[in-house]
Amino acid sequence: MRTISKLTMIFISIMILLFGTTHSVVLESDENHIKSATFLSEQFEVGPGKVAVKTLFDIDFPKGHIGVKSFDVEVVDEDGNSVPLYETYLHHWFAVKYIENITMSQYIKKSHDLRNGIEYERNDGACQGFLLPHYWGLGGESRGTSSNLPDPFAVELGNPTKIKHGFKEKWLFSIMVIDTRGAYDRKGCSECRCKLLNLPKDFYNVTMDINGNLLSRNYKGGLFCCQDNLQCKLRNGFHGPTRKLSLRYKIRWVDWDEHQVPLKFYILDSADRVRSNGSTPIHDCQVHYLFNIYHTLQMIS
Repeated sequence: MRTISKLTMIFISIMILLFGTTHSVVLESDENHIKSATFLSEQFEVGPGKVAVKTLFDIDFPKGHIGVKSFDVEVVDEDGNSVPLYETYLHHWFAVKYIENITMSQYIKKSHDLRNGIEYERNDGACQGFLLPHYWGLGGESRGTSSNLPDPFAVELGNPTKIKHGFKEKWLFSIMVIDTRGAYDRKGCSECRCKLLNLPKDFYNVTMDINGNLLSRNYKGGLFCCQDNLQCKLRNGFHGPTRKLSLRYKIRWVDWDEHQVPLKFYILDSADRVRSNGSTPIHDCQVHYLFNIYHTLQMIS
């Protein structure tokens, strides 16, 4: 009876701890020594037609020297229910690795100044700079798509011999979701067509493109028109509530040992126009493209 009472108290204590935080963790393990945990990101708010572009630093992630077997994500509401794509379009989610200077962690937390103290560690693909730096990450097509790696393969993380001295390995989410409830043109809204968003009057006079130049007025749609808190045009008379959403993500992993075969991520751009500077290749990766329809039809014919 005394043992049962102790177990009950431990269980209650764990539940109080979980409900008292903004993140939930459910830890499991199976007979193959594969561990799994389900995490809940911090919440973000959307309303009908609203665009939410968020970077969530220092997300919950398994600790130690591990091999990740799978990483699956879905968008959920406050009650933990999966939100359908026709209500909230998951444009993209990226899981990006970075390292943080341990001595500057408190300064970064208080000041929210990320210019110093962190270094991004991109995947091993050919793209350079800040484009396509992620490890896991896709768009709406990722929902229900398995990311499982069969034995003995896994993605090695947390190797202390590969982490720079004085730094700690961390992860972030870069996400964009578009609430298409009540949208005048749901498809066009999810495609970030500029004419379908209530852009500021001076939008083209103040918005810079990826090269630091003013955005061209011929820019018809894309990420620059889907900035955080911008609004898709709604059908006349439509009203709907705001709601708070989160990313629920499940990670499966094993403790790293000699039986694991490490895999690396290579994120490529199919339209990469590779140039060279002597023997050094220069990659021109992009995240979206503008096509001349007339020119494209000529090439096809």
